[in-house]
Amino acid sequence: MREAAFVKQNTDKWSQYETWVKSADELNIDELTHAYNDLTADLAYAQTHYPASSITDYLNVLTLQLHHALYRKPVRTPGRLWRFYSLEVPLAVYDARRAMLVSLVLFLVSMAIGVVSTLGDFDFAQQILGSDYVRMTIRNIHNGDPVAVYQTGTGTESFLMIAWNNIRVSFITFAMGIFTCLGSGYVIFTNGVMCGTFISFFHHFGVLSEAALGIMQHGTLELSTIVINGCAGIVMGNGWLFPGTYNRLQSFQRSARRGLTILLGNLPFIIAAAVIEGYFTRYSHAPTALRVAVIVLSLTAIVYYFVLLPIRRHRQCLTHQPAATS
Repeated sequence: MREAAFVKQNTDKWSQYETWVKSADELNIDELTHAYNDLTADLAYAQTHYPASSITDYLNVLTLQLHHALYRKPVRTPGRLWRFYSLEVPLAVYDARRAMLVSLVLFLVSMAIGVVSTLGDFDFAQQILGSDYVRMTIRNIHNGDPVAVYQTGTGTESFLMIAWNNIRVSFITFAMGIFTCLGSGYVIFTNGVMCGTFISFFHHFGVLSEAALGIMQHGTLELSTIVINGCAGIVMGNGWLFPGTYNRLQSFQRSARRGLTILLGNLPFIIAAAVIEGYFTRYSHAPTALRVAVIVLSLTAIVYYFVLLPIRRHRQCLTHQPAATS
């Protein structure tokens, strides 16, 4: 990028950071940290491409000023967890919005592959879901309860087992990002194919609507967390592939922290999915309105926290508003 284009692209942002330095006492430490990280990336780019330019000197001075403003602010530990979930996670999700879109599209495409493959060859379901599961589910369908599998054991036993498994799978999905974004992409793909196979399997026996009402009570959160965990892994993996103005190790460390922030922000939803699956999905004859309400509330929570709130927090940071206390 030519220097003039670089300056034109970022002038408004840098001017805003100048005002942040002067009004640092009115901003919280999370906003200043976000600004400082952004500014150091610009400085590193300028030092690499325009080492003798006055703009590099300007950015160096501004970065030092913002650094001093940041580190002279006292760190208040009360409310730290609240700030993490109300500010840091949404901002990390906003920065990773393209990775989130890639994760979602990959999941939907792989789900379509599972649907088409099962419709074309029903034996495909046995290869993906396992012959034992297929036989058991067919037996449950003939007995009039396609989701009877969720009634085994007690609610607490089911919750603990499901929560442990979901958390384990979530960290595996994220950790696969070490093998670049292709690692997490593979986990997203296999889960999508499995989901598509489920859909076609129940459709084949004419019980898709009943099965969906039961499964999507917890599945709305559970499937969403697969996409979000995949996004976290892709973010980490992209650090290897696209270091930008940093060396590859620095880029990986930064992207790994951002990915881990997204993963930790997703944990409450992973646990909530386990609670619903362990304690509520087992009641397959619950009123339809109640089951639909659980699905709608789950979807609303996901859309608000991972779509609407990140946009809101980003806009608040741009307009100097103390986001964590709003």
